[in-house]
Amino acid sequence: MSLFVVSLGGSLLVPKEGIDVAFLKSLRRFFVSRAKRGDRFVIISGGGQIARDYQGAARTITKLTRDDLDWLGIHATRLNAHLLRTIFAEEAYPVIFDTPERPIPKRDWASHALIIAAGWRPGWSTDYVSVRLADRFKASKMIIATKIPYVYDADIAKYKNAKPLLDITWQTYRKMAGDKWTPGMKIPVDPVAARYAEEKGMEVIIVRGTDLKNL
Repeated sequence: MSLFVVSLGGSLLVPKEGIDVAFLKSLRRFFVSRAKRGDRFVIISGGGQIARDYQGAARTITKLTRDDLDWLGIHATRLNAHLLRTIFAEEAYPVIFDTPERPIPKRDWASHALIIAAGWRPGWSTDYVSVRLADRFKASKMIIATKIPYVYDADIAKYKNAKPLLDITWQTYRKMAGDKWTPGMKIPVDPVAARYAEEKGMEVIIVRGTDLKNL
């Protein structure tokens, strides 16, 4: 039996076009089939487009604090998490992990193949929750499933000639990413999570989340 922590980008669940039902169906088949083989998962949902829509709308009306922007994003992650928990109603622990320290009885931990988690508090993204949970549960692998297949040496959305980095140290990555977290930030691993992962000597794998064969 292996335990995998998967940070699932919110933009995969709810892209600009709306909830991707076809992807969610495929995702359910994927995780259920793996669970039947004995694997277990902690899945953390991001806020994605829903978070950015709420943040953008609020910004057009009034000036917001960083904490207000973060809380909008956090609640978006929780909405997406409840969507996942509903989809995996038979397999998932029925309580959303809204903190990486949430206790879980041993009997419940043993009887559920999936745990669904969401954002925690202002100051970092769900990436940080993910690495904390991976450290807590001693995960076999920590995976960040997003829209891009690799970390690149530049923003691939802006620079089409950006080169994929197939292997990179945290030290190098953090020089690229910086140390400051901004609500709604689009980055493979947020700076706070990157610092924590480096401190723990943790390996993190970036994958395109819609490529389930690769996942």
